[in-house]
Amino acid sequence: MRSDRTGTETATATGESDPAAKPADGPSRRRIVSILAAAVATVSVPAATATANQPPGRTAARPATATATRPRRSLATGPLFIGTYTSSGGPGIGLASYDTVTGQITATGTLQGVGDPSYLAVHPDGTTLYAVNERQDGGVTAIALGEDGSHTVLGTRSTGGSSPCHLSVHPGGRWLLSANYGSGSVAVHPIEASGALGERTDLVTHSEPAPGPGQNGPHAHQIVTAPDGGHVLAVDLGTDSVYTYRLDETAGTLSQVAYATLPAGAGPRHLVFHPSSQFAYLANELNNTIAVCGYDKDSGTLTPGEPLPTGAGGAGSSFPSQPVITANGAFVFLANRGHNSLSRFAVEENGAGLRLLDTVPVGGDYPRQLALSPDGTLLFAANQRSNAVSVFHVDQESGQLAAAGDPFRSPVAVCVLPL
Repeated sequence: MRSDRTGTETATATGESDPAAKPADGPSRRRIVSILAAAVATVSVPAATATANQPPGRTAARPATATATRPRRSLATGPLFIGTYTSSGGPGIGLASYDTVTGQITATGTLQGVGDPSYLAVHPDGTTLYAVNERQDGGVTAIALGEDGSHTVLGTRSTGGSSPCHLSVHPGGRWLLSANYGSGSVAVHPIEASGALGERTDLVTHSEPAPGPGQNGPHAHQIVTAPDGGHVLAVDLGTDSVYTYRLDETAGTLSQVAYATLPAGAGPRHLVFHPSSQFAYLANELNNTIAVCGYDKDSGTLTPGEPLPTGAGGAGSSFPSQPVITANGAFVFLANRGHNSLSRFAVEENGAGLRLLDTVPVGGDYPRQLALSPDGTLLFAANQRSNAVSVFHVDQESGQLAAAGDPFRSPVAVCVLPL
């Protein structure tokens, strides 16, 4: 059981809440999703799995010197991974490639054997993919990426909480960070030399401040490291707070050094940092705003500014999900689920200001997550309810978005990761 956007207790198989109520005389959302998913043909590629949760190769912690990224070549296509809810009809992790010029996506198969992989992240060296298992008994799974497209599941570790919905790799490459939405906690796992995960080294539950209006407890929604690598920040929708931690990179433990509070009922969900590390842009899911936050790199203190409208309707109608920023820090894009749109903001005052430029239709239903291609010329949106991924060309001068053809059909697409 968990709360929906209005605070009503709702039973779900995953940690993702759904503000749309089920019609009294119609099929449930899950039934509709299952019907749509069944209509989309996929190619199944069973994953090779290491036995007894132990991967082949070395088991010592991955040294910091092993995090150099693969040389990036100018390629005509790039790999694309799509996270889904297998408990709602998703096939697993969708495998695809995309044309780096046109944005066209081509399906290449499905990686099975990973339950409810609703959020994905890749190791800095590009050799290992990580997925949350967004279930009551939450887990995180490591997948070794083969250059020939053959991928191997290295094993799953418990997050110690329920419904993990976000994860990220610490820039040093030795630690995986995850956020448990259902239990309002954040976890740390060591990354071994093979890319596999070791036993959890820390679990911190957000116990204060008290939950916000309509919330039944803390709901950690994101955990991410500041660009300078000095602090780890966890965004909690349930307590209307962002917590700042210092990570002990030897022991793999978190020490809280500060927390920032948002207006009651704001429902902060995800933030993205400006390249300067002096500012962050925080999407508030419940009051439909985005806030510019000052960030002090020395103390880790985050200072939220006045919430700004997203251009996508009033509070409780749009549910913005994820902001992303261009590599040069010039533009921020925000997905609006209820409004089915993308907001484009100009970054001004050297990062201290945002100005809404426009909103454009996303070309799908309920965009849960956004991602930019590595070169920043393409923007991908995972549309959960329309079972599709939309792709947009990004004008490098103006930030304007132009649809790159028809959306790519993909069952229960909730996360997209272009490499």
